[in-house]
Amino acid sequence: MELRHLEYFLAVAEEAHFTRAAERLHLAQSGLSASIRALERELGAPLFIRSTRRVELTEAGRALLAEARRTLASVAAARNAVAAVQGLLRGTLCIGAEQCLGVVDLPAVLSRFRSSHPGVEIRLRQAGSAHLVEEVRAARLDLAFVATATDPPPGVTLTSLTTEPMMVVCHPDHRLTACDAVDWSQLEGESFVDFHADWGSRQVTDRAFEAAGLRRRVALEVNDVHSLLDFVGADLGVALVPRRIAYKKKENVRVLPLRDTPPSWRVSVAVPTDGPTNNPASRALLDILGESLCLPTAAPPLPEPATT
Repeated sequence: MELRHLEYFLAVAEEAHFTRAAERLHLAQSGLSASIRALERELGAPLFIRSTRRVELTEAGRALLAEARRTLASVAAARNAVAAVQGLLRGTLCIGAEQCLGVVDLPAVLSRFRSSHPGVEIRLRQAGSAHLVEEVRAARLDLAFVATATDPPPGVTLTSLTTEPMMVVCHPDHRLTACDAVDWSQLEGESFVDFHADWGSRQVTDRAFEAAGLRRRVALEVNDVHSLLDFVGADLGVALVPRRIAYKKKENVRVLPLRDTPPSWRVSVAVPTDGPTNNPASRALLDILGESLCLPTAAPPLPEPATT
């Protein structure tokens, strides 16, 4: 089995289409198809179910997919390790980040990394934290900046950057503003604005309501902080968000603490359990992160409660 066969197989699996995979690999489709057939003959099993519109993985193909990714990631790590011994950093560094975490100045960190290591191609993907952690586990990302409410899956290690309490955000004329702090029972029946289900703060909130034995209705789902605060400011719902996010907007919103012990939002760096050790580029980026004093980052202080 040749490495190029695994590379071709992975491209077809990810594109779910032979023509698109051939274009991605800059190959003739006939050559790609011949390589996949040769791999199938060697393995003694069909890897794809082919149709005129798309291709799907067989059970054997799904079994090979994870191993192919791990094998190719290990080969890349081996090449990078040799380059590091020679005083060089090259290759590709794939990074993930949930939007609007506000903990790491990622553009500044990546700019410093590129200046120090111009031979490394940087690829960045934004998505929800649950998806990004899975991408790290599957070796499709070298590291990711995430906010999670659960323990990582096997094969992924989380290094905490900061932990903050969740806060209630509402319109200044909302009934909750008559309180210095909000009880969980006061939130029952409210209409909520929240992020999509795989965002870290949404997971924290969902789990907190479940633990309190309360049901809630999320009327508006958004994928950025500014939209969430704008909708709350328009009195279209309340929100439960990390303190760092709560104070991003000062007009038309009020921020209130939860009574007793509020749930916590934790931002971390997710890496493969053996990742930074075997990936010099990841190690170099984490070194820059530490030097930039982003690890850990202090949360902004709580302002004094506004008088009503």
